[in-house]
Formats: sequence, C-alpha cells, structure tokens
Amino acid sequence: MSPTPRTSVLVALLALVATLGLAACGGGSTDSSADNPYGLIKPGQLRVATLGDAKPYTFTDAGGQFTGFDVELFRDVAKRMGITDVVYTGQDFSALLPAVANGQFDAGVAAIGITEARKKTVDFSAGYLAGYLTVITKKDSGITSADGLAGKRLGVVQGTLQEAYAVKNFPKADLVRFPDNNAAISALNRGSVDAHFLDYEAAKSYIAQFGLVSAADIPSFDAPAGFAIKKGNSALKAALDKALVAAMEDGTWKRLYEKWFPGSPMPKQYLPGGDHTGAPAAQ
Repeated sequence: MSPTPRTSVLVALLALVATLGLAACGGGSTDSSADNPYGLIKPGQLRVATLGDAKPYTFTDAGGQFTGFDVELFRDVAKRMGITDVVYTGQDFSALLPAVANGQFDAGVAAIGITEARKKTVDFSAGYLAGYLTVITKKDSGITSADGLAGKRLGVVQGTLQEAYAVKNFPKADLVRFPDNNAAISALNRGSVDAHFLDYEAAKSYIAQFGLVSAADIPSFDAPAGFAIKKGNSALKAALDKALVAAMEDGTWKRLYEKWFPGSPMPKQYLPGGDHTGAPAAQ
C-alpha cells in the first residue's frame, strides 16, 4: 500500500530530526571550551582591572597607556598563554576586586595582596612580588617613627593592606581614607592629613616629587601579591601559575624587577632556581 501524503511528510520530518541529532553529537560540532579554554569574557582577550596611580606597579604614562612592573609582567604571562590582546581599565582599589568577582573583568592586576578575607570573594594566582610599607610625611611634621602617629591624621587608601595594617597596628592614629594615593598625597601637601601610609616603592616617587620624607619603613609579611581572578576558574589559575613560574625561571621576572625597582632588595624565591612560593605584597 502506498503511503499517504501525511505519512510521507511525517517520515521526512523524523529523518530530519534524526540527522540533526547525529550532527549535534558528531565531530562536526563546535566545542566552546576548546575555543575559550580559560573561560574568558571574550575568547582570546584578557580584560584586566588595574590602577592608574600605583607607580611603579601599575600607572598611566604621559600617553595615557598603562605601564609598570605588574602590567609588563602580566603581558608577558598572557603571551606565554597564547594571548596578546590584553585590555587594561583603571579602577579605584576598593572597587577592583568586586569588579573581578562579579565577572566584569577576567583579572585584577595591581600588586594585590592575597589575604584570607579576599580569598572569600576571588581566587588568586601564585605570588610574584615582595615589598615594604612606608609612612611618609612633611619634613616639619615632627613625625619620625610609627610611634609618632598617635593622635595624628594618617591617610590610607581604602581597601588596601595598608588600611588593614593601620587599623590593627596604629590604633591611636586618626585614619583618613582616600580612593587612591594621589588624593592622599594632595591632602598631605595641603595639610589635611599629617602623614600617609602606602607602599614603599610608590612612596619613593612621591618623596622625590614633593620633597617629603619617610618616617618609617615597615616590612610586611602578611600576604603575597597575586593576580586576582573570578572564583572557580581553575583553568585560568593553572595557566597563570605555569606562565609565572616560566617567567621566573628564564629570568624575565628578574629583568623587569631590576627595571622597575632599581636598588631594591630582590627576593630570591622569584629568581631562577627559586621555590616561587610567594612573598609580601604591596597593596
């Protein structure tokens, strides 16, 4: 018996569905994970939240381009991962980690200290930087040590390790919070605060630029500095860690450190043959 027109249409539809199903399961499909192995916002591009005033770690040059130790190191790390398209966007430090955590950026790069509190909201690469904390002030302020901060107005950048350290260790100081170092230094120069607490390397440039002095250089061993990424992205973390170790082993890290921190102590763990286990952070 010959099939009816309705039966023929039904058979054809069933055959089409079967064909599409086989195609979806077969080798002709596109594997999105293969195209985007690191789970980036845009495949092949790293979108990075950073700071524009944290010299020599990350800052904008005269042409408005981001540069500094962290910027150059991250570009090198990204290149080792096969990514040359790295887009930096400046943020206030207090907004940087939340922006990474909620997926606005693939990474945060700004000498960010790895702390237990921060690890609750973001993941981090292995550590890659060491540093000191510094109290800077005017020459005539009368502040010559950390003990001299009692009853004084001390500037800190909100959300940094310096803020947390000051809360814990300078309880008699009157902390004044700022969005960035430039705002705090402006306040110091006009007398709105008596001193500012910041990273040692950044302090050196402000001391030279404005004729300020260091009242205290304090070694901080509370947290290593790492690249921040959204929680759960294990593929990106593994790739960053592998590339960081390679940059340390072939001397790239050493070359960049000597360029951006001339004369500063160099932690052995980041040199070729080191254990690469981390060191104190700057922010």
